[in-house]
Amino acid sequence: MARVNANYRKLRAGYLFPEIRRRTTAFLADHPGARVMRLGIGDTTEPLTPTVVAGLRRAVDALADPATYTGYGAEQGEVPLREALAARYAGHGASIELDEIFISDGAKPDSANIQSIFDAASVVAVQDPAYPVYVDSAVIGGRTGAGTDAGYEGMVYMPCTEENGFFPALPEGKVDLIYLCSPNNPTGAVATKEQLATFVEYARKTGAVIIFDAAYAAYISDPDLPRTIFEVDGAKECALEINSFSKEAGFTGVRLGWTVVPKALTCEDAEPGELNRLWFRRQTTMFNEASNIVQQGGLAALSEQGRKECRGLVAYYMANAKTIKDGLDAIGIKTFGGVNAPYIWMKTPNDMSSWDFFDKLLNETHVVGTPGSGFGPNGEGYFRLSAFGHADDIRVAVDSIQQNLNL
Repeated sequence: MARVNANYRKLRAGYLFPEIRRRTTAFLADHPGARVMRLGIGDTTEPLTPTVVAGLRRAVDALADPATYTGYGAEQGEVPLREALAARYAGHGASIELDEIFISDGAKPDSANIQSIFDAASVVAVQDPAYPVYVDSAVIGGRTGAGTDAGYEGMVYMPCTEENGFFPALPEGKVDLIYLCSPNNPTGAVATKEQLATFVEYARKTGAVIIFDAAYAAYISDPDLPRTIFEVDGAKECALEINSFSKEAGFTGVRLGWTVVPKALTCEDAEPGELNRLWFRRQTTMFNEASNIVQQGGLAALSEQGRKECRGLVAYYMANAKTIKDGLDAIGIKTFGGVNAPYIWMKTPNDMSSWDFFDKLLNETHVVGTPGSGFGPNGEGYFRLSAFGHADDIRVAVDSIQQNLNL
């Protein structure tokens, strides 16, 4: 007799973003014709750049000709794409070999799937607040107990608060897997090299593995802040890194990312090289390479002209972030982030709960944001606004907040 994976039943309420869509849809049903401005989900809005589009078109044209048609490609991803990514890491002072790079269909699935190469009893530590996939995938994988108002039993939450600059202290006691995200989603905080070094030292001493999410690294403008954890000495022995084309090249719907699993990476019961081999085995068993069309788009994005165009996209969204941050600051709302990251993290006014403020913001200003509590217990009392949107819409949204939000 078939039985369900009971771990799914532990998941509390609906996934954060579907719940946002549900409430927004209900609002629109009650207010036909209302214009809702969406600063909630971090979905890019600007078109793909000309160089990327040209790369995608070349790939499509090649598939239409028997002489240039290709089927299955290299299992870890096309070699020229991995070479371009290795060159990018070299530009940050990190030496990464081609067989340490695994091309995928995005950072989100890799962030969840990577847990499968580790023991089911692994203790998982997450920054709190954190991107929900880290926690929810651990729940589904049976690495936690039941959910409570304080979080899931067995999950180690590392508080990120205003007092610690939204970067956590080291976990108390021993943990096995540590999720770090910088620039951070949702808080917009960016870790310094010194802060990352404390976690690298901890992981090397304890045999833990850091799962480092660098999906927003392209938004860092401060030259003193690290773009990759591999800028930290010793990180290749204790960390893997996940990244994406989604937010720097507009590939949220195109889907392309990569994970770096260094051959030097070890854990409590694995020698150097084994975790790299296990991830290769997992990917070749359950994944069949990213689309050959999309990979050519990624290669185009990494070309000299492609990088220039992508920097223009990033600058566009960061200008939006400044518009939001300046607009909120002007009416006395306390904000964080929005400088080296495309998210603004704000304190809810008058100690309102995150979901109450969501409803208030939607009803009074017709602006959709993301409740901080959806990112974890320490997100309560905060709210995330996204800079991903058309600049004109962002300005209208900020004007509406300034004029209509009853503080």
